[in-house]
Amino acid sequence: MANIKKGDLVQVISGRSQARGGDRGKQGKVLEVIVAENRVVVEGINFVTKHVRVGQTQRGSKTGGIETHEAPIHVSNVALVDPESKKPTRVGFRTETVTKDGVEKTVRVRYAKKSGKDL
Repeated sequence: MANIKKGDLVQVISGRSQARGGDRGKQGKVLEVIVAENRVVVEGINFVTKHVRVGQTQRGSKTGGIETHEAPIHVSNVALVDPESKKPTRVGFRTETVTKDGVEKTVRVRYAKKSGKDL
């Protein structure tokens, strides 16, 4: 079961500090999870510039130029944010029994462990 999923709120816990132009300490929502590469794309984090060749669409409008978009970041460099304290925390799993249509089923559920101090 994955620790981080699409739509989760995460915080960058490593890299250059914001004072030096980095993203450490910033929080954002996960837009995409790339499981094969152990990477996540986080909204507003790790912006890169991409030079796109000038072309034309079928309508005749010009495309191209310099675009900025979020690049993937390794999953070990982000931590899930506890919804209560708004601080980064570790993720745990516990089993719960869920009753649906009269059938009991045991499922694994993620939960945020208590964050003792700021990561």
